[in-house]
Amino acid sequence: MRWYLRSKVHKAIVTEAKIDYTGSITIDSSLMEKARFCEGEKVAVWDITNGERLETYVIKGKRISGIICMNGAAAKRIKKNDKVVIAGFELSDKPVKPKIILVDKENKFIKYLWGE
Repeated sequence: MRWYLRSKVHKAIVTEAKIDYTGSITIDSSLMEKARFCEGEKVAVWDITNGERLETYVIKGKRISGIICMNGAAAKRIKKNDKVVIAGFELSDKPVKPKIILVDKENKFIKYLWGE
């Protein structure tokens, strides 16, 4: 068994950072669907702006809102307006074809980069 990349949102912009929250990342539910993320799923968040990397879990955000919100302690490491990559993985005995989506500056879906 190996860990394979299953889902990725590429170059999203953090729209909010709420320190007074129990933790997680809130993601626009339309982006969650396109990238195949599930609520409660563990994800890696890689900050392109400052190089920070962390793991957290997904909370479903308002559909077509463009929301990407860092919650809790993660909001100290990844700030509003930072550019991030959000990745989900799958443990499998066979390779997994990932869904990788590219978003614009308002976190609206542009296209699949891989796995259409």
